[in-house]
Amino acid sequence: MNNTYHNSYTRGTVFIVSDAHLGVPGKAESLAREKQLVGWINTVAPEAEAIVLLGDIFDFWYELRQAVPRGYTRLLGCLAQWTDRGLPIHFFPGNHDMWTYGYLAEECGLNVHFEGELWNIGGRSCFLAHGDGLGPGDYSYKFFKRIFRSPFFRWCFSRLHPNFSFGLAQWLSRRSRAAHAEAEKTFLGEEREWLYQYALQRSAGLSNTDFIFGHRHLPGIHSLPGGSRYINTGDWLSHFSYLKIQGGRLELCYWKSE
Repeated sequence: MNNTYHNSYTRGTVFIVSDAHLGVPGKAESLAREKQLVGWINTVAPEAEAIVLLGDIFDFWYELRQAVPRGYTRLLGCLAQWTDRGLPIHFFPGNHDMWTYGYLAEECGLNVHFEGELWNIGGRSCFLAHGDGLGPGDYSYKFFKRIFRSPFFRWCFSRLHPNFSFGLAQWLSRRSRAAHAEAEKTFLGEEREWLYQYALQRSAGLSNTDFIFGHRHLPGIHSLPGGSRYINTGDWLSHFSYLKIQGGRLELCYWKSE
């Protein structure tokens, strides 16, 4: 991990959210969550120095040269509105929305980060990443992630008609989520939580560093040696949780729309 700060936000408040998985389980439910997410952004943006979308905002996202997945109009418009006003909004793609090649940056003004980065937030070191493929275990996913991100796979997938390829990918995405639904409900213990183990390993020799991830859908703050912490932002499927960092103080919050 590079110990150089990629970004520094020390004057105001930084908000971090992840795992909305817009698109599931159906159109009506997804639209309701999208409206809540837009409401949250519009509420926190006026006091934010920056907003971070920490991956899997979409349950499936893939950009072709002339097409993107249908829907999400309210969210995309909201993001563009705030970046047009000068608010930095950062996006760390997750395992469900890794295939962005310029649209979200060019049309919505997002700052896209494909790898984990060390930031200075409120005077405290924070390592930010979605979290997929980090830590021990999960070797099958790590293998397929290399394939999914390869130029050859993207070229092959782009040759298929979107009516077929997008539908197939969305079906596979739903199957994957269903297969891991039970594991997302319970903290498996420090020895079996791969992201905790990754943070524990990386925290060796570092002090007062927060390792902030999404991916696991389990909001929580867990202590590590040397004053470091493993922090998970949770999700917007059942918890509607997010992080608020201000002046070095980190708070795990829960959104309740009016």
